[in-house]
Amino acid sequence: MSNLAEVTTLARHIRLETLKALTQLGFGHYGGSMSVVETLAVLYGDVMRIDPGDPDWAERDYFVLSKGHAGPALYSTLALKGYFPVEQLSTLNENGTKLPSHPDRLKTRGVDATTGSLGQGISIAAGMALSHKLAGRSNRVFCIVGDGELNEGQCWEAFQFIAHHKLNNLTVFIDWNKQQLDGELDEIICAFDLPGKFTSFGFDVQTVKGDDISGLLAAVKPMRGEGERPLVVILDSIKGQGVPYLEQLSNSHHIRLTDSSKQALEQAMAELEAADDK
Repeated sequence: MSNLAEVTTLARHIRLETLKALTQLGFGHYGGSMSVVETLAVLYGDVMRIDPGDPDWAERDYFVLSKGHAGPALYSTLALKGYFPVEQLSTLNENGTKLPSHPDRLKTRGVDATTGSLGQGISIAAGMALSHKLAGRSNRVFCIVGDGELNEGQCWEAFQFIAHHKLNNLTVFIDWNKQQLDGELDEIICAFDLPGKFTSFGFDVQTVKGDDISGLLAAVKPMRGEGERPLVVILDSIKGQGVPYLEQLSNSHHIRLTDSSKQALEQAMAELEAADDK
């Protein structure tokens, strides 16, 4: 089976396990978890050097989920790659869980950075990348930032720092799903020309559909050459991506389930499970 097929299957399983965990819980960050599923599948399924048997392997690549509210999708990814049992996903956000609402590196095996305070994850990723660069190590760092998170000025300070230090061992993803907690992105604070902004900040920029696995692989799998600038990949995604019911909601950032919404999500899960039988 080709890498594309394997990553596509992994993405479907990440989406399914994330839906299961959130739906059992009865509430959570559905929309922003779904919109990064394919990116996580590409990174953990093909691109990143990882060792689930040794999460602290010194030569591994690092991942920072700056938009920490998408933690459920990261947990599903880690479980499916063998960092901990898939059955543990059913403890999401329960009292005493090792899988809190937002990632905590001291609680969850395989999590490289504690995140959730928006704007801070990208700074952590920048520090990681600079450390590797100064030490002459070949480790790569990958970071997903939310489009609403870009309202935080700390993000732009970090981007300027990354470009100034030529941290081309760091790849930044912007999850441009066009919604944030309080509504449509353009209604809260318009993002304007994201590619133009990042180009002016000293990055190379690619825009890829958020569910285009082959496009994502082509964009991020190659190592950046010594003279190349840091890379920003703008994910042209949809809040609730891959689940028609969620995609059609006016705001799926955080949902508390009703009987009808639970029924719709159970149908979506059944369709994802049926895809494995084809």
